[in-house]
Amino acid sequence: MSVDVDKSAQPPADAPPPQPEPLKAIPVRHYGRWVAAVVVLGLVALLGRAFASGNVNWDAIPQYMFNADILKGLRNTLIITVLSMIIGIALGVILAVMRQSKNPVTSTVAWFYVWFFRGTPVYVQLFLWFNLGLVFQYIDIMPVYKDEWSDFMTPFLCALLGLGLNEAAYMAEICRAGLNAVDEGQTEAAHALGMSHAKTLRRIIVPQAMRVIVPPTGNEVINMLKTSSLVIAVQYYDLLQAAQNVGRDSGVVVEMLILAAAWYLIATTVLSIGQYYLERYYARGSSRQLPPTPLQRAKAKLSGGFHRSAGGAA
Repeated sequence: MSVDVDKSAQPPADAPPPQPEPLKAIPVRHYGRWVAAVVVLGLVALLGRAFASGNVNWDAIPQYMFNADILKGLRNTLIITVLSMIIGIALGVILAVMRQSKNPVTSTVAWFYVWFFRGTPVYVQLFLWFNLGLVFQYIDIMPVYKDEWSDFMTPFLCALLGLGLNEAAYMAEICRAGLNAVDEGQTEAAHALGMSHAKTLRRIIVPQAMRVIVPPTGNEVINMLKTSSLVIAVQYYDLLQAAQNVGRDSGVVVEMLILAAAWYLIATTVLSIGQYYLERYYARGSSRQLPPTPLQRAKAKLSGGFHRSAGGAA
């Protein structure tokens, strides 16, 4: 018995094998996300309803937004923040270099400084500077300066020393971590070329360490801005002190505290933007192509939408 085979129905011998049909991926449904979103939105709605029904004079907040006393307190807060960070960064770099020194005296002194100022609350340190007048009646720097301690240790100086010296301990550890992040071969190569230790630090080590140092330093600046509210304990006139004074005089205590929180948020937002672009600047050597900034992404979306609409109209 013979079977006739239709050779025309068979694929040629050199034909490629048939390709399988593409798989259709079905996304997994995450019901938990929807439940979490509903719960969070419900809590936010309850919080908003509580404040809306509370006896809060919301009109007083924009009314006192640019009050002279509030702006004076804000200015003093920014001044004490900047000066304290300058002291903290400068002294922190010195302490970090001292910690890495082979001299046991300098390394031990730096270690003790970091141990003491990181181990005690900044609030206690502020009170300590403020009350040293009970121990020392005069400050006597023999050939330079001599005065009564109460006249020398003003609220501004007390706040500056309390915040700046405390910040130096944290900056010392940040700088030390950044210096240790640079490979030792960089130092050995620089010394082999005849560069001194100071020149190696300035030209080779520090520029590479900045990529590690900048992000936590930006966080420290933002944290310093908020920590500066503690200087109210030493009678320094800052944003919080101004808000409390205005609120007590005008009878809108809670509203002025909300206003102070709003100014803190504005200032920290500006600092966060500056930190973002500073990190991009020092990340240029580690990334071949930096990710686009939010402004660049917005421009790209706008231009893409414009081209699509123009193409559709054409």
